[in-house]
Amino acid sequence: MLQEYIPVLIFLGVAAGIGLVLLGLGFLIGHGGKDSEKLSPYECGFEPFDDSRMKFDVRYYLVAILFIIFDLEIAFLFPWAVSLDAIGVFGLLAMALFLAVLVVGFIYEWKKGALEWD
Repeated sequence: MLQEYIPVLIFLGVAAGIGLVLLGLGFLIGHGGKDSEKLSPYECGFEPFDDSRMKFDVRYYLVAILFIIFDLEIAFLFPWAVSLDAIGVFGLLAMALFLAVLVVGFIYEWKKGALEWD
C-alpha cells in the first residue's frame, strides 16, 4: 500500500529540491544591493500622500467586483464548452439560463450607471 505513494513522494522531493536550489542560486547570484527606493514601502510610481487610511470611492470596489463576476462567467464557459457533447440539451438550457441571469444583471448595472467612471 505504501508503494502507491512512492511516485508522489518522489515528485514532492524533486519539487522541493528544485525550489531550494533556485532559492539558493538567487541568494548567491543576486547582488543584494538595495537602495532607498527599493526599501521604500511604496513602489507604485508616486509619492505617498495624505493619510494611509484615506477612503476610496466605492465605485473602485464595485468595478473590481464586477470584473471578477464577469471573469468567472468566462471561466464557467470553458468546461461547459468542452463537455457540451456529453451534457446534451439539458446542459445547453442550463447555460442559457445562467447567461440570461448574467445578462439581466449586466443590463441592470448598465442602467444604474455602475460601469461609469467619472
